[in-house]
Amino acid sequence: MTMPRRAVPALRLKNLVLAAAFACGLVAAPSAGAQLTPAEQVMAETVTAEQERNIALLEKLVNQNSGSLHIEGVEKVGAMMRAELEPLGFKVIWKPMRETGRAGHLIATHKGREDGKRLLLIGHLDTVFEPDSPFQRFERMGDKAKGPGVGDNKGGMTVIVAALRAMQAAGTLKDANIEIHLTGDEEDSGHPLEVARADLIAAGKRSDVALGFEGLVRDGGADMSSIARRSSESWQVTASGKSGHSSGIFSAHAGDGAIYELTRILHRFRTELPEPNLTFNVGLVAGGQEVSLDEGKIRASASGKTNIIAGTAIARGDLRTLSAEQAARVKAKMAAIVADHAPGTSATLAFDPGGYPAMAPTEGNRALLTRLNAVNRDLGLAEMAPLDPLKRGAADISFVAPFVDSLAGLGSYSTGDHGPQETVDLPSIERQATRAAILMSRLAAEKR
Repeated sequence: MTMPRRAVPALRLKNLVLAAAFACGLVAAPSAGAQLTPAEQVMAETVTAEQERNIALLEKLVNQNSGSLHIEGVEKVGAMMRAELEPLGFKVIWKPMRETGRAGHLIATHKGREDGKRLLLIGHLDTVFEPDSPFQRFERMGDKAKGPGVGDNKGGMTVIVAALRAMQAAGTLKDANIEIHLTGDEEDSGHPLEVARADLIAAGKRSDVALGFEGLVRDGGADMSSIARRSSESWQVTASGKSGHSSGIFSAHAGDGAIYELTRILHRFRTELPEPNLTFNVGLVAGGQEVSLDEGKIRASASGKTNIIAGTAIARGDLRTLSAEQAARVKAKMAAIVADHAPGTSATLAFDPGGYPAMAPTEGNRALLTRLNAVNRDLGLAEMAPLDPLKRGAADISFVAPFVDSLAGLGSYSTGDHGPQETVDLPSIERQATRAAILMSRLAAEKR
């Protein structure tokens, strides 16, 4: 049954749900290491008491399609989140982004103490499932639920709301400085990206802490935290050769042809670039007498004959690095390889505009994980180790990470993301919301 909108008084909560909190593992049995304050105890109890209410919100969000290209659907999910945040004291605005080809972003601000730390919470309204997808509805299966975006990122948005409600019930929200950015195009960003992410970047520059509410990752059955996420950029190599009769291939006047030149480049990428935390995929290759790409650069057509030397060859791929320094160094190596032309050929290397930067593993990020693990200890939960960044993709938090200490992976735990079996672990919403509420309350109480 959905709980009433107003929080249950703390003493009544303590009598009614403390046993349930112990049973689900959100609040551990008293131990020498447990140091929850009375307000923090109320937060833990509130999240547990409101679990069904939170699941009802998740179901509502999931059942409204919000594929990145479904502008009206994204706007409707934004309106649903506005309805949750305004009663908590947030000033909510909708920032239209039609100029980028996308719906826009929801930005919510809560003013607290003038000297308190400023927290930035990041999530996204859109999913990868457009209205023509057959995967459209929320389906509950005991402690799990399946649906489009149920984990990525509607589970994360539910965690945000659940944590903020708990803070309100405990009295810690009123003094907290919190800004929330829910982008409407995280899964398929609008262009130009510098416009699409301008508000988020500006928020990062004026914040003290950034918390990303994309999904929790487990490794070996243990909850992990993300202090780093790798970049994501797309590249293209275009090789050219002298088209002519195949009998002249490799001769001084004909040269090696475009396809051999492209093959040389890709082989050297594979053998000379590898280093820790770096991946570079080749996703599309085409070559022949003539080659063309579609507008989206995801389809290629080529024409040629076995007895004609290829005049053009194209390869497209992606590059993922852990820091801006690594990206610059690897790009320089790629450029040098491309420039070392085979006889009678030429080639160019270009990077698509609008890539996602890296969230490097800084000392400030590690300090935030230490703070989160203090919360874990006080809740009687296992400490969380930093996740190997090779096991995560890029995310919006990376745009602010160069400017502010950042921690990611605070959303719900799910499996099968981006596919028709996307399934959320419902108890993870309780666990993550409790962690987040206490962590945010402790951080917000600190002076800048």
